[in-house]
Amino acid sequence: MESTKKLAALLCSLASQLLALLLLLFPSSSPHESANPSAASAAASSFLPLIHHFLSSQEIAAFLTASSRKRKRTQLPDIDSHPARDRRVSELDRVAAVGTRGVDSFRSAFKMSSSTFEWLCGLLEPLLECRDPIDSPLNLSPELRLGIGMFRLATGSGYAEIANRFGVTESAARFCSKQLSRVLCTNFRFWVGFPPPEELNSVSKDFLSLTGLPNCCGVIACTRFTLVGHETLAVQLVVDSNSRILSIVAGFRGDKSDSQILKSTTLYKDIEERKALNSSPVIVEGVAVNQYLVGGRGYPLLPWLFVPFGDDEDESFESRREKEMFNATVDWMRVSAARAIGSLRKWGVLSMPIGEDFKTAVGFVGACSILHNVLLMREGGGDVDDFIGGDDDNGNGHLIEEHWDLFGKQAADARLALAKRVAQFKKS
Repeated sequence: MESTKKLAALLCSLASQLLALLLLLFPSSSPHESANPSAASAAASSFLPLIHHFLSSQEIAAFLTASSRKRKRTQLPDIDSHPARDRRVSELDRVAAVGTRGVDSFRSAFKMSSSTFEWLCGLLEPLLECRDPIDSPLNLSPELRLGIGMFRLATGSGYAEIANRFGVTESAARFCSKQLSRVLCTNFRFWVGFPPPEELNSVSKDFLSLTGLPNCCGVIACTRFTLVGHETLAVQLVVDSNSRILSIVAGFRGDKSDSQILKSTTLYKDIEERKALNSSPVIVEGVAVNQYLVGGRGYPLLPWLFVPFGDDEDESFESRREKEMFNATVDWMRVSAARAIGSLRKWGVLSMPIGEDFKTAVGFVGACSILHNVLLMREGGGDVDDFIGGDDDNGNGHLIEEHWDLFGKQAADARLALAKRVAQFKKS
């Protein structure tokens, strides 16, 4: 039984990490592929079966562990005085019954439907069970482990309350909650990894159809979560037009500005070194426009990052009107980022000052971000908040001036060309 569980965990972990490695080793838009489309097509055809293989191995791992479930489990507390009825319900039903006791619904307790919970449990089961404390194995079912972790994230309840509700020790409740975040952030972080070029093409097509802006690959924003003790945690994210998180970076202290955080990230370095957003530019009004992101006024103007225009009195009415339309379009696009941030704040553990150490708080933010994308994929966008106001911009004019000498004309010309394109789109 132990060997089966270890094999299942190993397969699942290797599958997720090898998939991320393959995406890094075999980018689909290298210079050779641009010069030889047929070779690129052949490479993609040979690469896709590998992806399918590694994704499938996670399901195999889950099956291997599921086949050995006939073992002793820690019993959940009785829901009522009918032991015969208790014996008839499945482990999942019992977790649901305990989790929803005194709560409006399954979704209120676990922030997802029961079918998504069951799917997620099958996916994570080998990893949730493989790293119990050496000296005191928990002997808990995967459903119960997931239920405890999800209840912590969804409701923000304290460990004493969770322990009492699920009939486990407080240390077990703490372990299961942190283990869920650890498993998601370690083995499934590619769910919030910056997309490969072929996926970015679909992202930019969606923005083009909605706004008239070509080659836009996402909206960047920054927000801050409060920890108990008034410390803040800054989180930078990039989203698509559907509020799906394309990239997330957490772990910075909240006293840094948005621009400072951006410059400290791997995403910034990758874009500057042309490892990301490196597809061919499009010609707009005679100007070459590379792939880019849009953001608020707290970010610098760069050739790959466009922000709203500032006030300028020395300009024609037509030029001012084009800039106003561009600014309005960027503000509208930023709503998708505001919705994603609002969705993250609806997780109970993030809706209040986080009562954890800094590292654990970072893990909770990462786990909620991954689950945000899972729920968009599985259940649609019904739980994504409507934008109701607020702005996370932290203006940083000195950084904008610093970049102006180096990138000013290229970025300014491209932004003016895009402003003209937006004006044409709105007239059509």
